[in-house]
Amino acid sequence: MTDDQLAPVTAWWATAITRIQPGEIAFRGRPVQNLIGTTGFVDTIWLLVTGGDLAPARRHLLEATLVASVDHGPQAPSIASARMAATCGVGINSAMANGINVLGDTHGGAGQQCVAMLGRMVDAHREGAGNWDDLATDEIAQHRARGAFVPGFGHRFHPVDPRRDPLLALVEQAAASGDVVGDHLRAGLAIERALASRGVPMNIDGISAIVYGELGVEPELARGLFVLARSVGILAHAWEESRSGRRIKGPLPPPLLADYTGPAVSER
Repeated sequence: MTDDQLAPVTAWWATAITRIQPGEIAFRGRPVQNLIGTTGFVDTIWLLVTGGDLAPARRHLLEATLVASVDHGPQAPSIASARMAATCGVGINSAMANGINVLGDTHGGAGQQCVAMLGRMVDAHREGAGNWDDLATDEIAQHRARGAFVPGFGHRFHPVDPRRDPLLALVEQAAASGDVVGDHLRAGLAIERALASRGVPMNIDGISAIVYGELGVEPELARGLFVLARSVGILAHAWEESRSGRRIKGPLPPPLLADYTGPAVSER
């Protein structure tokens, strides 16, 4: 085939991320051999996903957020799912996929939803649609009108999320030094103030959403970065469970059985 005939064929799977040629691997135009030993994993994530570089303060924010999100214990559905799968004879990759696939809109999606909410507030504020507190009140009212939780605030387990304060301090420091604009931070704090009388503080999804918003991460990509971080905990738990020797581990330890709530069992 001529070059002209091949052009639409090779364009079919075109990518701006990685160039592969015999003896060559380059990420976003940078030879892999130049990155190995000189570029950290967080910078490499950012390079591949966005094509850009991170200034030191912004890198520190992203890395801290990823660290804060790696795990939330075996009671988390994604972790429990991976642990159960690991006792069923599947490989580590299948156990991890099982846990990752449980991360949906309800378990794992609040960060994405919060990034979108804060983004709406930031856009409205920049357009002169109101001050931060009024915008927060409006957002909360809209969520309540449709019977929805305000994403990123409150926690079913922690009265105060231990991940909030250290991440918040880092964002405040970055905003004060001009490394981030600080508008998503102001929006998030306004929501927290509006919910303070109800005792609903910011959680990990809220503070993570602030970081991702300040870094310019789009809402759905923010969920992807959360999944990437949580996959570390999923791997750790799946590996631990696979070493335990247990087989076919279910949600209740034997000999306990789940309550039956159906019709009476017929004797016939």
